[in-house]
Amino acid sequence: MELMIVLLVGYVLDLIFGDPRGIPHLIVGFGNLISWSEKKWNNGNKQFLKGMGCTLFCVGLVWGASLLLSFVCTYFEIKVVYFIISIILLYYCLANKTLVTEGKSVFNALKKDGIEAGRKRLSWIVGRDTSKLTAQQIRKATFETMSENLSDGVIAPLFYFIFFGITGALVYKMINTLDSMIGYKSERYEQFGKFSAKLDDVANYIPSRLTAVLMLLVTGKLKGLSVVFTQGKNHSSPNAGYPEAALAYILSCQFGGPNVYHGQLVYKPFIGENDRKLEHHEIQFVAAINYRVAFIFVFFGALYLFSI
Repeated sequence: MELMIVLLVGYVLDLIFGDPRGIPHLIVGFGNLISWSEKKWNNGNKQFLKGMGCTLFCVGLVWGASLLLSFVCTYFEIKVVYFIISIILLYYCLANKTLVTEGKSVFNALKKDGIEAGRKRLSWIVGRDTSKLTAQQIRKATFETMSENLSDGVIAPLFYFIFFGITGALVYKMINTLDSMIGYKSERYEQFGKFSAKLDDVANYIPSRLTAVLMLLVTGKLKGLSVVFTQGKNHSSPNAGYPEAALAYILSCQFGGPNVYHGQLVYKPFIGENDRKLEHHEIQFVAAINYRVAFIFVFFGALYLFSI
């Protein structure tokens, strides 16, 4: 019952407030820890082993701190404090409202202020070079990010919370943050970030595919399941392609193709076959998909927690 309440309240808080501005954020703290560790260890030889050590140190610290918090609150019989902190921490782990808000902001900037404004706003939420993207490419990149991060930023942390409690959600967020900061195939991170990237691949294996199925379910497109699971493999990531393929199927559009990441041209396979023009109004439908998927997952997650 307590876990169910934490799930529901944390979810609702994210829907209402999104990422808080002007106050410390948990993920910013994760990022600062990773940045400090990377600067300390990403040098010299044996970069893979050092990167693995960095990853295990950061993940282990979060895991240990979470267990210590639980132990202290239980020992001093202040479970209500642990309950409240768990709600706040889960809220920090979710990015549903912010994901949708940022996606809409890119589309609105593109429509109201032109291509340069759209490129700049998109650069806030993607790792690729946006300086030469067309309006169509900006819309594509936004939808790709919204679908991929529906898994990474919403369904995955909820999944690990439901099955492993707040410790599971926190450990997942640290793994995902590590991947987003050092899991790149660049000269600096090719070896140092390889272990964190592989660990993130493992952590997202189930959530990414579950997200794709839920996207088809909430739009009544389950007949496209085989297509999505075939085209989901057309991605350099073993996971990101599945939510993208689901959205491409739902919208009957095409994602992927070559893009510049950190100064390097990366040839990504195409996902979807209909290379049609994406329209401004479609952002509302994609936002609705994100909200519906999160809602139905929380609903069934709450039922599961209530039953155990």
